[in-house]
Amino acid sequence: MSREGDTVEAVLAAVGRRVAAADRIAPRHDDELLTAVAMAVVTTLEAQAASIALYDAATDLLVFRAASGPAAGGIVGMAIEPEVGIAGYVFTTGQPLAVADVAADPRFERSVAEATGHVPSTLLAVPLNDETGTVGVLEALDKNDGTFSLRDLDIATAMGGVATLAVRNGRLRQDAGAILATALSDLLAEPTESTGEPADPAAIDALVARASVGLADDDDPTWAIADRIARLGDVDADAKRLAIDWLDALIRHGDRADGERGRRSERP
Repeated sequence: MSREGDTVEAVLAAVGRRVAAADRIAPRHDDELLTAVAMAVVTTLEAQAASIALYDAATDLLVFRAASGPAAGGIVGMAIEPEVGIAGYVFTTGQPLAVADVAADPRFERSVAEATGHVPSTLLAVPLNDETGTVGVLEALDKNDGTFSLRDLDIATAMGGVATLAVRNGRLRQDAGAILATALSDLLAEPTESTGEPADPAAIDALVARASVGLADDDDPTWAIADRIARLGDVDADAKRLAIDWLDALIRHGDRADGERGRRSERP
């Protein structure tokens, strides 16, 4: 392998250690979980179909990533403008909707429905959001025994929370790409020595560490923690045991805090 190849391989290895640690902290999910959520919505709400669309910032489109139900048709893979239709309205406003007569709703985009092979009569849509923003929309079509109720909206919102969590955790893959790109860019910007030898492993690890921590923030320090864990490889056994003991203590503290919050919420 060339010297340049050795250097890139070292960068990939350093990024890989952090991705592995981040995956343990916040496991990644893929479209299979989103499909499972859609299946649960169909079963629980007794709907003919359910779908999940996620916002793709790169294309500025809502892309349907998962669907379930006998009337799901060919919705998966379709993309719409983020303000189009009832899905677009829910995405841009963050307001959940239960529509009893879809055809009479001016927000309904019939051409999109026709392209899937199924035009619904009733519809429910809730945003996939959390404290950091909206990532997509969950829709349910044609309740078997009538129209969707407020209780159905509550149930769909709760299920949407699971999908939102899956999407947030899935962003680890995108973040890994950003870390790699930043680290390689910084590496190329470093002045090369006349020997042409591969960059020092410690220097490479420092570049990747800077890129990793650069993605961390106060609300989600996952990559900062992953970076620390990745760097434990060169630490002696006693220090590693100390770090494990500290993490265990932190976990126990979190469990106690969760338990206390649960007890407070149960108090009359």
